[in-house]
Amino acid sequence: MEHTNSRRTRCFRDATHSHWSPRTPFSLSMVSFARRLFLGVSAAGLFLWPLCAPVLHAQLSTADHLAEPGFWPTQNAASRRDYVGSGACAPCHAAVVASQKATPMAGTTLRADDAGILHSHPQMNFAVGKYHYDVKTAEKQSVYTVTDGTRTLSATLLWAFGTGRVGQSYLFKQENGNFYEARVTYFATLQNLHFTPDRALTSPKDVEEAMYRPVGAAEIGRCFACHSTASSIDDQFDERNLTPGVTCEACHGPGAKHVTAMQSAKLSGTAPPGDAAIFNAAQLNPADSVDFCGACHSTWWDVKLSGVTGVSNAKSQPYRLESSKCWGKGDARLTCVACHNPHQQVQSDPSSYDRSCLSCHVASVAAKKTADHPGAPCPVSTQNCVSCHMPKVYVPENHYNFTDHRIRIARPGDPYPN
Repeated sequence: MEHTNSRRTRCFRDATHSHWSPRTPFSLSMVSFARRLFLGVSAAGLFLWPLCAPVLHAQLSTADHLAEPGFWPTQNAASRRDYVGSGACAPCHAAVVASQKATPMAGTTLRADDAGILHSHPQMNFAVGKYHYDVKTAEKQSVYTVTDGTRTLSATLLWAFGTGRVGQSYLFKQENGNFYEARVTYFATLQNLHFTPDRALTSPKDVEEAMYRPVGAAEIGRCFACHSTASSIDDQFDERNLTPGVTCEACHGPGAKHVTAMQSAKLSGTAPPGDAAIFNAAQLNPADSVDFCGACHSTWWDVKLSGVTGVSNAKSQPYRLESSKCWGKGDARLTCVACHNPHQQVQSDPSSYDRSCLSCHVASVAAKKTADHPGAPCPVSTQNCVSCHMPKVYVPENHYNFTDHRIRIARPGDPYPN
């Protein structure tokens, strides 16, 4: 596999070129056709925008990116031998590997037996109508039980998704070997169970429907592609050998060629090759950089094509960021990584982001805007900018206040801007 940072940003792709994988929510032809229709509508009537005209955000969907040559997150690898694990990265990148292991992304999926949330909450329950839900954890096993007072079903939880900062959802299997999603999720604000987001079912037809939702192979592939590393090899989901959580190779691509190149250079006393056979997302242009994170957090086009509207799309940070007026055609000072270091813990103190805001905005009313600082000064403050301009939005199905990444002047009582 050639690892290249050369990504092409276009308005839309040839509708005859289709692509699909277990991690791709739409075939490329569907994506391209939908985008052509979307871009073809304007107040003046129906027309086709010229190819690559600077309309909207000139972003791509994740399906588009996966169809391009080179590495992109959630991509399938040809061979398990291409992966070396983060332990092979540590000799040269010890500090980065150590700090990344402590991030929420590193723990975004784990085997239920190892889930700290389950062990720290050994008995959780939830009830709606005649249905009662329980998750009980003892030693190395968590048992999920649902009853309607007459029939009772139980299953051992296998996988936990999410660190518990917002919530944690669960998968289990039955005798047929298929995956099922538990109807309930742990939520941090509740310190207990409630319906899994978008899975609320107050009047199920039976205990089975009350207990779970079947999850097909394609969806399983997509879930693990974002929540683990090297989960699919040659288009086959590999549960036994995947690496739980997002580790180095989930974002930098399989590392075997890189390790070999670096070791060879060291032994021969020569300089390593320019790209060192590894993907470096820091070299992406602003639009692609945000799309890179959007592979799992939803790009602008992913959200538009999914039809998700209202406060639920506040969870799609790249989409919200790219919907900001100040995003324009893209700016390196406004990308995800301009504020968030993926190798470190997310900062929760609003003041920690002031420096990023002031890299674009002039710091005082008396100061004049410049080419380097085109942003107007805030007449209220130069501190805790995000507390006003990136307000918290309550998303009911997650029982959580998410930071809305659509940067704006937010006034009390204003409707949520889609």
